[in-house]
Amino acid sequence: MTYFAWPEGHRYGATVSFDFDAESVWIGEDPRNAERPGVLSQGAYGPRRGVPELLRTLERHDIRATFYICGTDAERHPRSVRSIVEAGHEIAHHGYTHTNPTELSSAEQRVEIERGLAVLREFGEVTGYRSPSWELTAVTRELLREHGFTYASNRLDDIFPYLDADGMAELPVSWILDDAPHFWFANDTWNKTIRSTREVLDVWLPEIDGIAARGAHVMLTMHPMLIGRPSRLDMLDTVLAHLRDTGAWFGTSQQVAELVRSGALTEDGPELTEGARVR
Repeated sequence: MTYFAWPEGHRYGATVSFDFDAESVWIGEDPRNAERPGVLSQGAYGPRRGVPELLRTLERHDIRATFYICGTDAERHPRSVRSIVEAGHEIAHHGYTHTNPTELSSAEQRVEIERGLAVLREFGEVTGYRSPSWELTAVTRELLREHGFTYASNRLDDIFPYLDADGMAELPVSWILDDAPHFWFANDTWNKTIRSTREVLDVWLPEIDGIAARGAHVMLTMHPMLIGRPSRLDMLDTVLAHLRDTGAWFGTSQQVAELVRSGALTEDGPELTEGARVR
């Protein structure tokens, strides 16, 4: 059954997204990491090696992706951000620093939004926001409206994109289709096992097939420093080929948001959940 009428008759929608997360994520986790070059080098792998590899993979599959980028990472790695834009991909806001908005004052949240936006707009158009923690406050939402954002991607409450009560498109995320729960590893997580790509494929592909069967939207959320490792790039090849083979329509976050806001994603059948309606 199909709940949304996706463009060009496709069964379902898919967005390939990356949280750029270089050094900023590690400093956000622990400010003392700013003085730990070994820890920071994990993040530096993303722009140094992961992004070039990912751009080649996306070009091979003819897919445009969305990269959510922290302002401080863009300042550290402008060449990497330019390479993303020059390859035709979307950039979106991921904070100025990688700091949970719920831990900031109203004034600090304004700085995060405005400084991050100023940096990223030097590289191109920015219309979307993903919180570093997938968490928002009432102040965050007001700042997004004030600065003209048209979509956000933070909630885990649906497999359909939808309009929220403020008229902003929401593109839901999920931990199950995020690479971090499977691959994240740090010096203080020795009790956590790094999962094999085979195990992750066994999680991701059935979830994708279930979303496809419902005509909904796959939001892949990945990190260049994690998914950009050689074996995982091969895994990503498999996932992208599977998406195409099973009838996915690929769109950037901005493109999906435009469809939602325009009403172009129309109901098709009585089984449609509230995910397609304003709420």
